[in-house]
Amino acid sequence: MRIAALVVAAAVAGVTLAEAAYAHPCPGRRSSETATWLSIAHPGLGEWYLKRWGPFFDNAPQKKFWLGFIPFYGWPGYLQIKSAIDANHCRTNDELSRRR
Repeated sequence: MRIAALVVAAAVAGVTLAEAAYAHPCPGRRSSETATWLSIAHPGLGEWYLKRWGPFFDNAPQKKFWLGFIPFYGWPGYLQIKSAIDANHCRTNDELSRRR
């Protein structure tokens, strides 16, 4: 029983430390973690959040958002992952193939 409690405590501590290291502020004091989860919900939402929402056609990445409705390419799929990675790195571009 004691070993199980120690394993659970170590796992909780590891997850807590990993999350603290993972989340970092983006310009404008926006959370990269929040942006990542929004991009997982739908491609382009995290980048739009990083640009402080604002007018949809000015601030949201149009390609990622609209192509995100294509099954298995947008959500779930390539664009969902691409958008989440970009949001996690505080990138707000609309490039579909480059790492920048």
